[in-house]
Amino acid sequence: MRTIGKAVRTAVCGAALMLMAMPGLSAAAEQGGMGGMQHGVHSGKKMEGHDHAAHGGHDTKTGEKIFSGKVGPWTAEARLVDMKAQMEQSGVSAATAAKFAGKRHLMLFVTDPATGKPAAGVAGKVVVTGPDKASSSQVTLIVMGEHIGADVGVPTPGKYTFKADVESAGKKGSATFSYTLK
Repeated sequence: MRTIGKAVRTAVCGAALMLMAMPGLSAAAEQGGMGGMQHGVHSGKKMEGHDHAAHGGHDTKTGEKIFSGKVGPWTAEARLVDMKAQMEQSGVSAATAAKFAGKRHLMLFVTDPATGKPAAGVAGKVVVTGPDKASSSQVTLIVMGEHIGADVGVPTPGKYTFKADVESAGKKGSATFSYTLK
């Protein structure tokens, strides 16, 4: 039974990475190429793009903005991407897209307000509390180009609360924001 769960998680993660690459490639093409990021090192380019081949993801500001403000010493923007809708738009089968129902990809863009550049070496976690307030889950935010992110479950309608804790270069910050699924 554990092998099946592990295989499903692996397939979902692979599909999510493929999903994230598709809109980023088209956005980069519209901008005349892919911006410069090298394996986790910020090059100072604006947040519109990075080296998609190196990261298998995207940093175009897709999804719904659910937060904009301060997280400790940084400015931050949080966005949620409906993974099922993204899969459907990318042309995958309805059966495959249905596997992503209730899933969102949380993207947290953390920026140094003095330079406007992405914070280097940023790490974090987020606790998501569901509408029933009794259930919550914690996920680690993974570096994905110029944002940190994770897939989170928002399966039922209602208000979800996100508490993000971020750290970089010995500095820490946190922010709490919410999203209502209709």
